[in-house]
Amino acid sequence: MPFINDIKRYKSIATIGLEKNVGKTETMNYILKRLKGEGVIAGVTSIGIDGEMIDAVTSTPKPEITIFEGMLFATSEKHYKKKKFQAEILGVSEQSTALGRVVISRAIGEGKVLLSGPSNGSWIKKVIDEILEKGVDTVIVDGALSRLSVGSPIITEGIVLSTGAAVSLSLAEVVKKTRHVVNLLKLDSLDEIKKDKLLELEDGIYKIIWEKNIINKLPIKSILNFSQLEENIFKEKCSLYITGVLTERFVDNLSKQSFLKNIEIIVKDFTKIFVSPEILNRFFRSGGILKVLLNTKLIAITINPLAPSGHVLDSKELIRAIEEFTDVPVVNLREEIDV
Repeated sequence: MPFINDIKRYKSIATIGLEKNVGKTETMNYILKRLKGEGVIAGVTSIGIDGEMIDAVTSTPKPEITIFEGMLFATSEKHYKKKKFQAEILGVSEQSTALGRVVISRAIGEGKVLLSGPSNGSWIKKVIDEILEKGVDTVIVDGALSRLSVGSPIITEGIVLSTGAAVSLSLAEVVKKTRHVVNLLKLDSLDEIKKDKLLELEDGIYKIIWEKNIINKLPIKSILNFSQLEENIFKEKCSLYITGVLTERFVDNLSKQSFLKNIEIIVKDFTKIFVSPEILNRFFRSGGILKVLLNTKLIAITINPLAPSGHVLDSKELIRAIEEFTDVPVVNLREEIDV
């Protein structure tokens, strides 16, 4: 796979799928196999429950995670007990998931395991750090469905994005949804001085006038209360830093305001943006500016042209379309696995 050398430069990577059955777990298995061949000591875990034998939503078989000798892995007690290979337990978490505590182990043999890791971002970051402290070169995190949070730069340094026919029967729709996520990953970030100032702030919504070095927390609990503010507080150019999520309703309403041209919206990272491509494009066309504090590095995109229903997209056409808006490797997962 052409991006394995890129992965080796990072301490933590998340594999994220735009939808179930786009080949995310196959991507992870392939990366782990290639890293082993390169002599890289890898660790692996998951956010939430993943690695099921049968997909709970589509009832289709799911690929398992293959663990190689010497690799570290973190999973729940329940799934640790079901593994079919020997391992040495290195640590057990104090807190529990629905499937028990999280067990960090080193594989003594080779085999398959079901991954069910920490249920939230702060916990999984702690597990990643614990695995790295035990001599691992890089940790690969299997992101569960709709859990883009694991791709946050606060948690992992980069992501490999999986897309394909399971997203939509329409190639154009697959391309549109993939482009949207890639565009979010490309958003401009703040310079180091501004970033450090905002990272120190507690949760809330802040109006910032950089020229005057003024940072004021607005008297509202969330962006849902934004309409309660007086329009005149945005008569001068300023930045609006939102520590929580950026919603579609808020962006849509903001696009219609006369003071839009005076505001620069800032969010922590791309995982905080819950806005459709249509609404976000309308915001940009209206003159809106959106930036992030922290960028996530997109390392590669893998595609799976086969949907669980049996529908197949033209992989070459899909790759060409995606390559038009990104400069990272775009790989047909199934062709790589068959090599």
